[in-house]
Amino acid sequence: MSKVEDQIYINKVLNGDVSSFSILVDRYKDLIFTIAIRILKNKEEAEEVSQDVFVKIFKSLSKFKGDSKFSTWIYKIAYNTCLDVLKKYNRQNNFIPIEEHTETQLIELESIFDTLVLKEQQISIQKCLNLLPYEESILLTLYYYEDQSLEEISKVLNINQNNAKVKLFRSRKKLENILRAQLPTEIIENYERSAK
Repeated sequence: MSKVEDQIYINKVLNGDVSSFSILVDRYKDLIFTIAIRILKNKEEAEEVSQDVFVKIFKSLSKFKGDSKFSTWIYKIAYNTCLDVLKKYNRQNNFIPIEEHTETQLIELESIFDTLVLKEQQISIQKCLNLLPYEESILLTLYYYEDQSLEEISKVLNINQNNAKVKLFRSRKKLENILRAQLPTEIIENYERSAK
């Protein structure tokens, strides 16, 4: 989900259209539940915490400033709520310290976040690829997703290898312009940082 689309529904909720919050809940309920079940290891507790998370999100929606993605903000709320439940449970039952208990879960959670970010980026890039003319989209897909060589691509597209190279360069430039126009700035900045 894009930052802009989330912000539209956030603004609607803040302007009194409470029913728009259900759209945000539908978008993120599975992810919130997944985080809760991985940390708490109990379905009923995870369901209850998921509900609590959305209540907290609703009550503090006006505090969301848009500095980060909405999804990042709610994941943090979910994670902290789960940790609070674990701390409370550990105090009541004299269990092992939360740091020891959640170290593995934190690694798992980071892996989940990384996977989600990667999937979201792939979906965004695929949408941008679809905006290109068919031949350019196919060329980029074959080269980057199918790991085809320029020689193989030239055979598929029935063009010479030099022509394939030039078209690949031009297609990349077009895609770059579309990505810059379509994607949230933070995705582009993250990519540019990781490319250095």
